[in-house]
Amino acid sequence: MALNDIHTPVLLERCVEHLAPALAADGAVLVDCTLGMGGHAEAFLERFPNITLVGLDRDLDALAISRERLARFGDRVKLVHTVYDGIDEALEGLGIPEVHGILFDLGVSSLQLDEAERGFAYSKDAPLDMRMDATSDLTAETVIATYTEHELRNIFQKYGEEKLAQRYARKIVEARDARPITRSAELVEIIQAATPAAVQRAGHPAKRVFQALRIEVNQELSVLEDAIPRALDSLAVGGRIVVLAYQSLEDRIVKKDFQKVIASTAPAGLPVELPEHAPLFRALVKGAELASDDEKAENPRATPVRLRAIERVRKGTR
Repeated sequence: MALNDIHTPVLLERCVEHLAPALAADGAVLVDCTLGMGGHAEAFLERFPNITLVGLDRDLDALAISRERLARFGDRVKLVHTVYDGIDEALEGLGIPEVHGILFDLGVSSLQLDEAERGFAYSKDAPLDMRMDATSDLTAETVIATYTEHELRNIFQKYGEEKLAQRYARKIVEARDARPITRSAELVEIIQAATPAAVQRAGHPAKRVFQALRIEVNQELSVLEDAIPRALDSLAVGGRIVVLAYQSLEDRIVKKDFQKVIASTAPAGLPVELPEHAPLFRALVKGAELASDDEKAENPRATPVRLRAIERVRKGTR
C-alpha cells in the first residue's frame, strides 16, 4: 500500500486555510505536534516550499513511516521523538526560539487503530497494550491487573464518562481473581456480560472503557494540559495554532486554555483598557468548527472532530 493511501488527514483544507497567513514568510516554522504518519505534514511541506517543519511524535513506528514519507523534503524536516508537552524542549534542542504555526491532531492515530496488535480497538482481539510509545512501561494489561476496584471505577468515570463504571470495575476485579485478563476480547466479553441489553442497543458497551484505559495508559489529558500553554508560549506574534480534538474531554482543555488568552485581563470597571491588559491572542474560529457532511462520509474518522484556532496578536505572558 502506498504511503499516501494509508492515512486521510482530517480537515486538511481548513487547517491549511487557518495556518496559511502565518506560514507565508520565508523561514517560517510549523510544528506538527502529533505527526503520526505525516499526512498533514506532507501537505504543508508541498504547499509552502519556504517552511521548515518540526514533527513531534511519541510513537516510534509513526516516526519511521513519516521519516520515509517526508525524506524528499530533506533538511526542511526535523523529527523529534517526544510527547507533545515536550515542544519547548524540542524547539530549544533545535535552536528554534519561536515558531509561526502549530498543529495538534489529538487522539489515537490511524496507525495505532489499524494495527490490531496495539490493542486500541475493542473490535479486534489483541494483547491489552494501548501504549502510543512502545518504550513506556505502563500498559492497559497492567492497569486492569493492578488497579484497585476504586481506581478502575474512577478512570472509567473520569476519562470515559461511563455511567456503569462501578459495575464494570467490580466485574473486572471478580474476573481477574479467577484468571488474568490479558487480551482485548477477554475484557470486551466481561463488559458485555455486565451490560444490560437496553444499554447494549445504544452502542458498543466497551467503547468508553477502552477510551478511558487508553487515556490512562498514555496520560493524554495531563500531557495536553501541559502542552497547550507551552505551545502558545512558543508562538511568534502573528503565529497561529490549530487544534483538532475528537472527544469532549480534550476539547474542554483546549477551549479553556484558548479562552484564557483571548480574553482581556483588565479589572472590571476600568474606563479604558490599558495595553498590558489587552488579549494576547484572537480567535480565528467562533466556537469550534466541525467537519462537513461530505468529509464525514469520505472519512468517518472526521465525524467527532472539533477544530479550534487562535492567532497571537502581541507579545506577553499569560
